[in-house]
Amino acid sequence: MSQQRKKSKGAADANTPSVGARVGETVRMDAPIDAAGLRALQAPLKELYREDPHEAHTPISARADWRDHGITTNVDVWSGRTRAGLHPATGGDGDDACSGDMLLEALIACAGVTMRSVATAMGLSITRADLRADGEFDARGTLGIDREVPVGVTGLSITATLETDASDADLERLARSTERYCVVGQSLATPPTVTIRRANPN
Repeated sequence: MSQQRKKSKGAADANTPSVGARVGETVRMDAPIDAAGLRALQAPLKELYREDPHEAHTPISARADWRDHGITTNVDVWSGRTRAGLHPATGGDGDDACSGDMLLEALIACAGVTMRSVATAMGLSITRADLRADGEFDARGTLGIDREVPVGVTGLSITATLETDASDADLERLARSTERYCVVGQSLATPPTVTIRRANPN
């Protein structure tokens, strides 16, 4: 599997202005940012979306193929290519990535960015953050052993351990806001629509 670093379709290189540039501002996202900086970054976008809601509709996508043998799928990811396969609980040998783990990775990435954005907007001082996402799935569901068993990952939870002097009330607000505004977390309430198309013969 290649570990060559590559940009996603939405990523910008060092010479490309950030998303804020389309409304007149470029912000280096690898530099420290405070509440005022975050407001300056997002305020023009919020104004744009209020004036033209269509501009807020943001397409995203992922690509994969079956170039390798076995029950595997090669997925293009931001850092290169990942081969996903069966979990050992469903017959895999553990050599390939588990899509369930990848689901949790996407969830914790989104939750982490959302939480950090909210904490920044709230002006909270956090010197260290460790996040963990957990869940489980019952293999009987996906193996078709028992139709009464749910197929999906259940018991999803995110635990954030923060070094901070923020009040308990602020931390409760931070947790609620993260749940509310995490795109991936909110998406899990709606299963995806699966469409199968025939490839055009060459």
